[in-house]
Amino acid sequence: MSIPSHIKNIIFDFGGVILNIDYKLTENAFAKLGLVDFSTIYSQTTQKDLFDKLETGRISPSEFREDIRKFIGVASDEEIDNAWNAMLLDLPEERVSLLDEVRKTHRIFLLSNTNEIHYTAFSAYMQDKFKRNIFSDVFEKAYVSHKVKMRKPDAAIFEFVLSENKLKKEETLFIDDSIQHIEGANKLGINTILLKKGETILSLFQ
Repeated sequence: MSIPSHIKNIIFDFGGVILNIDYKLTENAFAKLGLVDFSTIYSQTTQKDLFDKLETGRISPSEFREDIRKFIGVASDEEIDNAWNAMLLDLPEERVSLLDEVRKTHRIFLLSNTNEIHYTAFSAYMQDKFKRNIFSDVFEKAYVSHKVKMRKPDAAIFEFVLSENKLKKEETLFIDDSIQHIEGANKLGINTILLKKGETILSLFQ
């Protein structure tokens, strides 16, 4: 697969597209803390309002931890954060190298549904591994849901990115690994690629 020639702007998701993640690891970690049915309140495709609030900055990490304790009882902040962050894996160097190349020919942006706890964890990881801030060094601009107070797949966040950067939707490509986010972008007329399980962005840029 290759990127169509009319595409001038590319918006990348982060987790599952650039950073490797495994939701099952967080599910297993919370099971050890006593929350055995975590997948019923949080998964790649659906999540309870608690997680929506965390991802849009409407509750703080401390409020999130207190709400989680309603499900599991006694657990320290560190135990909850470690379980919540268990899904965050590695960021292969070749993906960063690819992004460095793509930004020579396209305007590239990041658009991620995330939260302060995850953001702090993977920012520290990237700084330690790459000695640089990938978000500010590689992307023209990075949009993270808990800072802009909006999240995918809502139209508002896509429209915000397009408007703020004066992007034409017909010249813009959005790459994500969650079908509901792809559908949200499609409704606005943005070009999309759904990254399927086992695929990586390396295969998109031949």
